[in-house]
This record gives sequence, C-alpha cells and structure tokens, in this order.
Amino acid sequence: MKMECMVRWYLIHTKPTRELVAEVNLRRQGYQVYSPRLLRPTRVHGRWVDRAASLFPRYLFLRLAVGHQAMGPVRSTVGVANIVRFGYDYAVVPDAIIESLRMRADPETGLHHLNGCAPFEPGSNVRVVAGVFDGLEGVFQRESGDERVVLLLGLLGRDTIVQLPAAFVLPQSDSQGKLAAR
Repeated sequence: MKMECMVRWYLIHTKPTRELVAEVNLRRQGYQVYSPRLLRPTRVHGRWVDRAASLFPRYLFLRLAVGHQAMGPVRSTVGVANIVRFGYDYAVVPDAIIESLRMRADPETGLHHLNGCAPFEPGSNVRVVAGVFDGLEGVFQRESGDERVVLLLGLLGRDTIVQLPAAFVLPQSDSQGKLAAR
C-alpha cells in the first residue's frame, strides 16, 4: 500500500524583523513559503515613505509535504524562532485561509492594502473616540509598533503618556478648539 502525501500549511514564528531572512533560507532548503506583505507608511529623514512590511509581523506560512519533507530543519533555520504549536501539535493553517489572503492581495504587486488613516504629525492635537479614554483630548507623540500610538493626555491634573490602538484616535479639528500649550 502506497502512503498518500498530505500537503499542509504551518505557521512559523520568526525572530524580530527577520521574516524575509527566514523566508529566503527556507526557500533555499526547498520549502514553499508564503509571507504576505503590505505597504506601511514609515518616517525616513523627516518624510513619510511607503515601505513593504510583513502583514503579520514575526509570522510566515510554510507549506510542507508531510512524510516527504522534514519539519526538523525548519526549527534551526536562520531567522526562524519556532514553529507555532498548540500543545504537542503544530498549528495547521487551512488552505482556505491562505487562498483568501492571496485573493485579497493586489494582483499586480502581491501587496495587501489596509484601510487606515494618515499618520499624525508629532505634536498634533488628537481626540480619543473609543475605549476608557473616550472623549479626552491629547497630543500625539509617536507611533508605537503596529497600529498603536503614544499620546500625552491630561489625567488627574498631570500630563500622562498613554499607549492606545491607532483606531481609537482621530485628529482634533481646529474648529473644536486647540489644546493649551504643554
């Protein structure tokens, strides 16, 4: 009786900012890899430019022919931190999810596009529109990782630095009044 070859997608956890390194090294070893990317605004020399970045920072997908390809070399690949597991079992990603991701990518560039607002300028006035700080006004300080921002809010009579999801923050319009200089 011939053993049937089962091909599955697995989730790979990479070292910080090493998704591309892991992808290149896994491909060199003959593995099929999918690492969805998007254009993300990044500040370079005081200007905003779009740079390709991982859609899922520190993760990529690996397609493995079970019984024909070994998982062992993946763990020791440069750029790979670990293989995602649930208990003793490797995390298997359904083919439908990978296909859905591929279908959502731009057909020409292969990049994904997120619906997000333009980045704030440091020192700009903002208003929190969700969460525990809903309704408070503050001053944008900087971006903090993926989809998070750092604000300076006036809480209990003192200026306090808080970190919030970027989706919770909108620009404060001039017609609503300016914040006092801090």
